[in-house]
Amino acid sequence: MSTGLPCGTRNFNYAKDMAIFRTRTHWALLIIGLLVLFTAPMYLSVYWLGVANLIGITIVAATGLNILTGYCGQLSVGHAGFIAVGAFTSAVMTAKLDLPFLIALPAAGIMAGLIGVIFGVASLRVKGFYLAIATIAAQIIILWVISHLEITGGFTGLSVPRAEIFGITFRSQASLFFLIFVVTVMVVFYAKNLARTRLGRAFVAVRDNDLAAEVMGINLFRYKLIAFFIGCFLAGIAGSLTAHWIGFVSTEHFSITDSILYVGMIIIGGAGTTLGPVLGVVAIRLLQQGVTMVSPALESALPDAPSGFTAGLAPLVFGLVIVVFLVREPRGLAHRWQLFKASYRLWPFSH
Repeated sequence: MSTGLPCGTRNFNYAKDMAIFRTRTHWALLIIGLLVLFTAPMYLSVYWLGVANLIGITIVAATGLNILTGYCGQLSVGHAGFIAVGAFTSAVMTAKLDLPFLIALPAAGIMAGLIGVIFGVASLRVKGFYLAIATIAAQIIILWVISHLEITGGFTGLSVPRAEIFGITFRSQASLFFLIFVVTVMVVFYAKNLARTRLGRAFVAVRDNDLAAEVMGINLFRYKLIAFFIGCFLAGIAGSLTAHWIGFVSTEHFSITDSILYVGMIIIGGAGTTLGPVLGVVAIRLLQQGVTMVSPALESALPDAPSGFTAGLAPLVFGLVIVVFLVREPRGLAHRWQLFKASYRLWPFSH
């Protein structure tokens, strides 16, 4: 059985076996990675800091969807609706009720989690394609309700004040970078630990065979609703960060296209893995930036192209990438990374 450790490394007690970082190399790579990450504002432009902030927020949202869909097997195609709940909850609490950001952030997650539990009850009766349709309906209902509430600004939207913690206001992209990525690192670390707990193992059992899981004593009602709460809670956190990053929220920011995009991200990254959402989000967001940069050149090089050709290029590329991954690498980039690590460790013995 593979332990994922370099040759010659052994775990001699349970605590060390359960530790995420088990060797000096692991700790060194962690420290170097965090140093590179949190010194990024020193060498990235304002534009790329904005892209990085978008990536960080998307990782939080995609991690929530991965816990719900990748680990527990509850397919949700309405994730953007729960992000909208978090965004508008945080916006209303800070803009209308004048409450501090540190209260609005967890409240946004809790509100989205509770709404997720309400719609998650459907998962007890339906699964697969039918559950996906139910979550799409959930997003439509959520956005309709938000659009018809006066306190949320209706169809016009709502201006959101900048996040402030202990007198420090996060106005610039650089300052928001630290706020967003502190939350992102905490969420990824939480997801990594969750997958190794009794709760995480129960989620995987439900995903693989819910009937067998129930026979083994796993309460499907309880664990499915917990998965919906956790997944939607993280969506609400991402929504709160989005609201205070943009400074304005409208239902137009949370379309069904975004929900499909999140599903595609965890497929490309590798559903059911902690690293998958991170790799999937980074790959897709950078791909979007690449298409955006190439589009003007294509537009000038193809003057006779149909109207809107370059505008529709990004969805076309995204669709092609998903098809390629489903055919060539259904386990995603995370699986490719595992193969690369295995090849690297075994390289000295392969000649």
